Amino acid sequence: MIRRIKGTQDIYFEEMKYWHYVESAVRKVTKLYAFEEIRTPIFEATELFKRSVGESTDVVQKEMYTFEDKGGRSITLRPEGTASVARAFVENGFINLGAPIKLYYMGPMFRYERPQAGRLRQFHQIGIETLGSQHPMADYEIIEFAVTFLKRLKIDDVKLYINSVGCEKCRPTYRQALKDYYADKIDGLCGDCKRRYDLNIMRLLDCKVDGDIAAKAPTIHSYLCDECSAHFNELQELLKANDIDYEIDQRLVRGLDYYTKTAFEIRADSLGSQNQILGGGRYDGLVEYIGGKFVPAVGFAAGIERIIMVLKSLGITPETEDIPSVAILPMGKESFALAFEYARRFRRRGLSVFVDVMDRNLRNRLKHAARIGAKIAVILGEEEVEKNMVTIKVLDTGSQFKVDGDFAARFVQEKLKEI
Repeated sequence: MIRRIKGTQDIYFEEMKYWHYVESAVRKVTKLYAFEEIRTPIFEATELFKRSVGESTDVVQKEMYTFEDKGGRSITLRPEGTASVARAFVENGFINLGAPIKLYYMGPMFRYERPQAGRLRQFHQIGIETLGSQHPMADYEIIEFAVTFLKRLKIDDVKLYINSVGCEKCRPTYRQALKDYYADKIDGLCGDCKRRYDLNIMRLLDCKVDGDIAAKAPTIHSYLCDECSAHFNELQELLKANDIDYEIDQRLVRGLDYYTKTAFEIRADSLGSQNQILGGGRYDGLVEYIGGKFVPAVGFAAGIERIIMVLKSLGITPETEDIPSVAILPMGKESFALAFEYARRFRRRGLSVFVDVMDRNLRNRLKHAARIGAKIAVILGEEEVEKNMVTIKVLDTGSQFKVDGDFAARFVQEKLKEI
């Protein structure tokens, strides 16, 4: 038997309700906030991710699915969505449409890492991006969107953490301060931290192994330039003015190189150590870095698998209707064509209809109709066909009604309202 690849999953039946619940919430909130959908390719030129995500990041160093295509080009399955959005912004001339450009996406991403709960090799992200504004109001709106989205899902047991990671003007001084601090501690660091010391020393701050050393490291807020400091302070004022609770986490630096100024995460304690469900920040230099003009931007990404884990841990059941509402059970050759005629009538009234196309007895047909969640069964046997009538059975109670075929659709619709 051929099995699915390690780190992937099949999503089906009851599990799909959670996915539809999350995806529906995204679309409703993006509509409220006037974001438009963008769909980018699942694979891109490898250079895009090397330049944008950063050569020194774990994503580029260890986790990308990269291959050479038949034309000899280096291709990578996208490990995250922001770089692709920035590339699309440049390539399609979005800069000429006026600012800001507000976009969202949903789709699969790919990273080669050890599969664990909520972290698969093919995982799915929701991304929200605002391109064109430097103002802290844009940062605030992105964070407010994230909070609103989680509230729409009824996820309240979460905490917002924010930080400023500075910019290219003030970060060099801070990096040097960190190098000085860690210089006599290198031998005691984990392997990843030893590698990052020269490549990207700020990543040492969020190491889970050497957290006790990082806790005593210099904090970036003492090194922020006036512009970054003012930006961060204004963001906090907006959060306070709009009653959004937050905590400053000075070790929060995010894992990708393109972040500047604002960085934030929303964490759920119910998930344990892997508690981040949503994260993002500002990436003012990214569009310019991949070949466009300078375009400030801010956004976040959320893992759908991680969100579903939170929903389940909180006992939140998706608010979706059981489908189909109606099962039509044709009993005999004469009723086959008629079954689909009734189905069309019901569907015109907006009802979800399952037509049983199997050759089996009525008992087994009714059993299957109940298993798939139908509320009403419409039985079409010889007698029903002869007399232009239907037998309607309410599956929960077992009550039955004989109804004229011309009024069947209206009767079923009214009966469903009573159930």
